[in-house]
Amino acid sequence: MIIEMKNIRKHFDSLEVLKDISFGVDSGEVVSIIGPSGSGKSTLLRCATFLETIDGGEISYMGQKAAHTNASGHTVYVHHNELKKFRTYCGLVFQQFNLFPHYSVLKNLIDAPIHVQGRSRGEAEETAMDLLKKMGIADKANSYPYQLSGGQQQRVAIARALAMKPEILFFDEPTSALDPELTGEVLRVIRQLAEEKMTMVVVTHEMPFAKAVSNRVIFMDGGVIVEQGDPEDVFGNPKEERTKAFLRVFER
Repeated sequence: MIIEMKNIRKHFDSLEVLKDISFGVDSGEVVSIIGPSGSGKSTLLRCATFLETIDGGEISYMGQKAAHTNASGHTVYVHHNELKKFRTYCGLVFQQFNLFPHYSVLKNLIDAPIHVQGRSRGEAEETAMDLLKKMGIADKANSYPYQLSGGQQQRVAIARALAMKPEILFFDEPTSALDPELTGEVLRVIRQLAEEKMTMVVVTHEMPFAKAVSNRVIFMDGGVIVEQGDPEDVFGNPKEERTKAFLRVFER
């Protein structure tokens, strides 16, 4: 199993955003997380990628514990030097691309592999150009983010995450900032990655895409997992009333 999260809890002041969430993702699996805004989906991804700290529970990557709750109820993370290793296991693609605006496309891709992972410039550039070719934007290597369409920027963001060679890629509503035509560009890239057995967790509002690409679908609401299972079952025959009500909105 690439990642396992057990009994995850997260508060922001008095608001409990994640309430006893447990799930895991196997190698090569594509898991889509659906649910209304404010249900905790993005927070779950930020906890999984160590951008937020959990208030309770356990996070493991590749069978090794990165964080756990000790006997006195406090959450303990591994030493920050070891946490760097855990961070290399995962990549996160954001809604708003989060590219460095003052870096060229190529520099956006090579900066972290060189300075964080210690790879040579030659190796980093070769990997970056291969990824840009794969994304269909090799001709944009020397462009800057402001010169690209939203779909192109998101493909750069995906390439940047892949340049770190993660074990698992998380997507936080990767098409929510794009118009329908550009959405299709990005979904085609994710679909291609799924065909190549890239392990992925995708928070999305694109229901047909989630149904077509996922091995498993998780429906979250109110900080809990309400229902999960095979896409055909969750979309075609949901068991929980809350899931049925949510999916009815997308059938109109």
